[in-house]
Amino acid sequence: MAAEDSGRTNLGLIAMIVAVATIGGFMFGYDSGAINGTQEGLRHAFHLSDGQLGLTVSALLPGCALGAFLAGRLADILGRRQVMMLAAILFIVSAGFSGAAPSALLLALARFFAGAAVGAASVLSPAYISEVTPAALRGRLSSAQQVMIITGLTAAFLANYYLAQMAGSSLGASWGGYPAWRWMFWVQAGPAVLFLLALLGIPESPRFLVARGRHVEAEQVLSRLFGGPAAVAKVAEIRASLAVDHSPSLADLRKAGGGWRTIVWVGIGLAVFQQLVGINVVFYYGAVLWQAVGFSEADALKINVLNGALSMVSCLAAISLIDRIGRKPLLLIGSAGMAATLGLLAWCFAQGAFAGGHLVLPPGVGTTALFAANIYVVFFNLSWGPVMWVMLGEMFPNQMRGSALAVAGAAQWIANFAVSSSFPWLSKNVGLALTYGGYTLFAAISFLFVWRMVNETKGVELEDMTG
Repeated sequence: MAAEDSGRTNLGLIAMIVAVATIGGFMFGYDSGAINGTQEGLRHAFHLSDGQLGLTVSALLPGCALGAFLAGRLADILGRRQVMMLAAILFIVSAGFSGAAPSALLLALARFFAGAAVGAASVLSPAYISEVTPAALRGRLSSAQQVMIITGLTAAFLANYYLAQMAGSSLGASWGGYPAWRWMFWVQAGPAVLFLLALLGIPESPRFLVARGRHVEAEQVLSRLFGGPAAVAKVAEIRASLAVDHSPSLADLRKAGGGWRTIVWVGIGLAVFQQLVGINVVFYYGAVLWQAVGFSEADALKINVLNGALSMVSCLAAISLIDRIGRKPLLLIGSAGMAATLGLLAWCFAQGAFAGGHLVLPPGVGTTALFAANIYVVFFNLSWGPVMWVMLGEMFPNQMRGSALAVAGAAQWIANFAVSSSFPWLSKNVGLALTYGGYTLFAAISFLFVWRMVNETKGVELEDMTG
């Protein structure tokens, strides 16, 4: 039996640590979803074209790429918890400046720094959880990150809907006479403050402490988690998995003959394919998309809430399955299901015609599109949504985990930016049918990628992961 599974596991402490760490996931989701209901306000306040709106909405994402890369590296220097605390501070500051921005340029800058916080939380929360949980429970507990991401998205959708209803629309005046769309940014500061305060009450990752030579502290943390005898054995296992001649660095990603190790490319592939299937088009542009095919703004915001609820149920199903059937089968199921539902969406949009500058679908086809979109969201959140983050947090050897997360996390957010920023232009100039046809193709390719390249990590100790 593995050292961390022997002795008495302190499930209460582990649950508390997971609960705190996943507030980072909540903030990830909330910051990503908050922009969804503000877009009419941004158009009106800053007189934005479609292309300018796409760039403003997507300004978060280059920050996410930078934040993910820097957080992965800084986590090996400062520690997982310390960098998450820095992210919490960035969340607070950026929320205030986003809501108060007097111009699109300053809003984009504030969102860029919000993105740095999102990127940091996106890679460090699942990595931290994987490093403090037993292998038998790691998949389920790490999947809680995706539940909290969806909870954050849903909370943003609900808050946006409430603020818009209270003010009459996203452009209407709300508290203090400020338009509702500005409050959609400002309310993000509340959970960010909670995140910062909660982080003060949890310990640092024992894997980081061992990597920095702080073996006594690591043993103390592991003793609290798994009991004294298990802690001594686990410290020895972690030390054996680390290089004795140097601290973790980007050089650990390279193989002897030159180039990056295969496991790094697999991590990048998982990160990029998660975005190329177009999921964040639904999250970032859901309200605009459904208004484009005939739904009112109020109905479009309700559909966003429905998407969030379905996503949450799907993530809970993933939690129940991930440590039973494994990561790879869930990814394959998700790829197949997304390819089918995205293909149906592409067909639905191909049936439409433009009238008055808006796409109008034939009777019944709009309902079919709505059904297909929601089932697509279910397949994503049953599989690629939680499983990609779980695997990035656990699939790399201890020596390279921070560096590999830096690279894979940055790749994920660069792909996110490419997909999200291109959607307004593609939908207008290429059409929704061909745009969704492209997402369908990537979903099909992701099935082949998983089939050929991804190895199962269910039940494998972190110290036994190989590169």
